[in-house]
Amino acid sequence: MTAITPIDAHLLANLPLPLPAEGGKEERGRVCLVGGSREVPGAILLGALGALRAGAGKLQIATVESRAAALAIAMPEALVIGFPETSAGGLDSRRFASMASRWSSSHAVLVGPGMVEECDSHEILKCILDNCGEAVIVVDAGALPQITDLGVRLHRLAGRVIITPHSGEMANLLGVQKEVVEADPTSAALSLTEKFGLVVIMKGSKTVVTAPEGMWRYEGGGVGLATSGSGDVLAGVVAGLAARGAKPVVAAIWGVFLHGEAGCQLSIKVGPLGFLAREIPDLVPKLMSEVR
Repeated sequence: MTAITPIDAHLLANLPLPLPAEGGKEERGRVCLVGGSREVPGAILLGALGALRAGAGKLQIATVESRAAALAIAMPEALVIGFPETSAGGLDSRRFASMASRWSSSHAVLVGPGMVEECDSHEILKCILDNCGEAVIVVDAGALPQITDLGVRLHRLAGRVIITPHSGEMANLLGVQKEVVEADPTSAALSLTEKFGLVVIMKGSKTVVTAPEGMWRYEGGGVGLATSGSGDVLAGVVAGLAARGAKPVVAAIWGVFLHGEAGCQLSIKVGPLGFLAREIPDLVPKLMSEVR
């Protein structure tokens, strides 16, 4: 197995992010977030906060029509598009393809936070992969369960699709027990990278990033990051960095570091447990500046 490189400030000093000194928001990229549901609208909001705090220039949110107005008020910086929804309150995949132009011109797309219906989520993911232009695709949460069925599409986009599973989701993808993944998360992540060309962020107490270019591990963060919504923020930060022009693996490494270091700071400021996912994004800009 290839050596694992630690993710720390020294590494990131040699992986600079695109930081345009001039120009408008177009120069910092467009990011589109697809997700949410009637019962879980906040997940896509947390992802959106992460994306903008990571420095993306323009933001679109595609979510269920019953929650679109509320999200537009909660996130006035975004263009929010309401999509028809199923009787259970999820995004209806039958009407989704007609709106492909909304994300095909984006530089990064995040799909999955807050999505609750597996079949519709899978069809939406297929539609995005088939119409993504040159965008980097970040796949999280509700869009993950059947992604290994999309081998041909994933091979076509090798190195451009980032997935963010926790151990339970990874176990489902590999068809093994959760304990197997927890015993060797690096091998679990690497298996999907080798088979499909995915960039994998294997979330855990020691988060592992695997990509066709190599393997990395972050050992900070703290137990407080294991809280509801934290993963949505991480996915949003990664998508925001990719929208700015960071290569997918660089966006993944930086995203893991920024998310983890924000958790470290909150554990000192608030306590090791009890800080909220919504508090994480506010610390990201300063952390980026300090590392730079």
